[in-house]
Amino acid sequence: MSRTFICTFEGDSDIEHRRDRSWNWRPLQYPIGRFSWNGESDPQIREEWLGIIAGTPDELRRVTAGLSEDQLDTPYRPGGWTVRQVVHHYADDHINSYVRFKLALTEDVPTIKPYSEPAWGELPDARLGPIEPSLALLTALHQRWIAAWRALTPSDWQRAFIHPRSGATVSVERLAAQYAWHGRHHVAQIRALGQRSGWTEN
Repeated sequence: MSRTFICTFEGDSDIEHRRDRSWNWRPLQYPIGRFSWNGESDPQIREEWLGIIAGTPDELRRVTAGLSEDQLDTPYRPGGWTVRQVVHHYADDHINSYVRFKLALTEDVPTIKPYSEPAWGELPDARLGPIEPSLALLTALHQRWIAAWRALTPSDWQRAFIHPRSGATVSVERLAAQYAWHGRHHVAQIRALGQRSGWTEN
């Protein structure tokens, strides 16, 4: 069962993104649409989300396989991150969200610490570093994350944290939906760039 996502969640990067009024690149930034959360799920839907999250590292490795250094340093859209930065962003962002997930499970609705995605993306390791460490890190991280998610009790899915920038209370359930979307989101950006650039036929 496939689902369409349209974004209503303001997270670590959405405030920065709203400051840019260059709307003409929106289809390139959101090739699968933006994320939405309607508050509804059941065990079947949750398992679908976890299947997507579990497959994200392999999908990212597949879409970047064989790319040259020049291709890795190509922005996925005008003014956007390079493919290299997108790969490192996956590792950075999913580490942060894994920690938030654990805090939600072990504390009483904690307020988490946000981070600046644009600033992290401009650090030297993100702009210049080889992608293999981030691909390997993402694989190991998702093995731990999926094992933890599949061990949740029904009540655990409703545990939550507060995001201080938006004031939103984000449940573990909502986090799973968001990261199913996020796993597809950046892979689709890279795949679309490859298709537009003639790097791939798929």
